[in-house]
Amino acid sequence: MGEMVVILFKSLIIGTIIGFPLGAGAARMFHAPKSQSMGAFRTIGEMNACQGDRASHFSFGFGFFFNAWASTVGAGAFTQDVAHRIIPNWSAASVLRKGKTLEETMHNPVKMSIAGAIIGAIVIGFLSITTASIPAGLRDVALEVLAPAADWLINLAMPVIFWLAALDAGKRSGFWGTIFGGLAHIIMGNAVPGVVLGILIGKGVDDSGWNRVTKTLMTAIIILFTLSAFFREIDIQLIKSLNLSVPHWLDSLHDLINPK
Repeated sequence: MGEMVVILFKSLIIGTIIGFPLGAGAARMFHAPKSQSMGAFRTIGEMNACQGDRASHFSFGFGFFFNAWASTVGAGAFTQDVAHRIIPNWSAASVLRKGKTLEETMHNPVKMSIAGAIIGAIVIGFLSITTASIPAGLRDVALEVLAPAADWLINLAMPVIFWLAALDAGKRSGFWGTIFGGLAHIIMGNAVPGVVLGILIGKGVDDSGWNRVTKTLMTAIIILFTLSAFFREIDIQLIKSLNLSVPHWLDSLHDLINPK
């Protein structure tokens, strides 16, 4: 019992320390480039996809919570979803209020940092205390049951949801979301990052046309997909799928960059 109290106490402190900057960083992302942010590009894309709806932010974070819980129980380690998806979206859901604008709530670093500290303490505390209290045998069961269910959610359900959101956002967002989503699925194994990028491109062009910002973003996306495909050896796989011989220079180039 004393050990559990110590674990809970430390987890609450760690969760508060983690959640505070995560909440502030998530809010400050919406103020770029006027101020520097501490968030991730995919985080702002996913939060924008929820469109400031409390239920959407909560359910989005909740969907990844099971995967994070299973990994913590089974492997004893937090996944990146805790920082990138669960805490930011649950913090946004907690500060959003009827009649309040996004600028007053989700885009407010002060409110989001306080919410992030509270949510972080609750999430980290819950994950840590349940992991410490569950017997080793049940940990294996949880990993075998919850992890596949979360994989189905992430790899099948979430891409469809984001693709429908892209189609609903307009013709351009739907077009680029479909293109980039398909490429992301082929290259990365998950269409969500590509669909989010497509939404950003489509809405950016709708709002301001093909200006320097949207052209730079499109160039960065093309470079990102090209490098991702190269480092994942998509070119070699494509050549082999056509029953052709892989050129020696190409094979040597991949071995030089990514030794096997």
